[in-house]
Amino acid sequence: MKKILILSAAIFALSACAGKQVEYKVCVTGAEDGTQVSLVDKLSGEVVNSGEIADGELVFTGKADKNALMYVHKANADWQTIFFADGEDVEIDLEDYSLEGSELNEKLTAYDKAAGEMYNDALGAIAAYGEASEAEQQALVPVINEKIANIGEYYKQILEENRNNIIPAAFISELAQGAEKEELAGLFDPKYPYARHPYALKIKDQLDAYNARMEEMDAIKEGLIGQKFLDLEEPDVDGKLHKLSEYVGQGQWVLIDFWASWCGPCRREMPNVVKAYGKYHEKGLEIVGLSFDSDKDAWVKAISEWEMPWKHLSDLQGWDTIASDTYGVKSIPASLLVDPEGTVVARDLRGDELGAKLAEIFGE
Repeated sequence: MKKILILSAAIFALSACAGKQVEYKVCVTGAEDGTQVSLVDKLSGEVVNSGEIADGELVFTGKADKNALMYVHKANADWQTIFFADGEDVEIDLEDYSLEGSELNEKLTAYDKAAGEMYNDALGAIAAYGEASEAEQQALVPVINEKIANIGEYYKQILEENRNNIIPAAFISELAQGAEKEELAGLFDPKYPYARHPYALKIKDQLDAYNARMEEMDAIKEGLIGQKFLDLEEPDVDGKLHKLSEYVGQGQWVLIDFWASWCGPCRREMPNVVKAYGKYHEKGLEIVGLSFDSDKDAWVKAISEWEMPWKHLSDLQGWDTIASDTYGVKSIPASLLVDPEGTVVARDLRGDELGAKLAEIFGE
């Protein structure tokens, strides 16, 4: 019975992807002549048509899979006007990003524009936070959190109002963001039309791959304590390659510190690390910083401004750094404390915990 169900589900998914093609006609107005506009297939990310506004309009015609999720994008603009290629003509005004077309697409546009306004409101509050005094920032934190939470609730509202059509497929990434495992299973239940849409199936595959990788990284991290450190090679600030083994397992206690110049919590934690280094370096503590930066100038500037006088390495690959893969690091700041023989004895020691552990090792 189980095999039959699996086979049925596979056929069901394949049939959802193999929809017939329809002709589309998209008339774009509301921009100056000469404005470059693109028509993009959201599933593949490919530009399927492009051109310039002439005599006040631009018309795209062609064929697409029925209900393919597409969008129109004006050059140098942040906004994308999304729609489903459902076989009905579409008119898009780039001045206010309004859309006229089928009832489904007009409903989709209304939801998208409302969500966009909520995003802009939240971004405005975040911008105000960056320019505010410390006291004002404290007052803005709950305001920002509420605005962000309201956006999430609005997407859930869209889902509940449209479980029996394909509209939620357009917002599937937002709906999946931050969802727990059980919530994701319900979200992608194939009994719902939107969950069988090719774009939703693509996002599900990506999430499945991501979650599998996160579980793999958790396993790596959980298995570190009591094991020998894992070697890797990265450039220093001068571009010279160094192996971690040049510093670790060489007779000193070493704190491997994972950080980045753009990481606010790293900035807040770093004075504790600097204090520990100043107190215990002469007693045998070394630190090696493995940065998750991608901008070399920002990395080097932070090393200087945060007064971190120890060894620093980075391949400048951001979250794709080899340090993340090797040590299963999914969030920073993070750290590993390695004994003189190269065995990992503790991880993610911060603040008083770091000070207490080092006092235990070196004495006060």
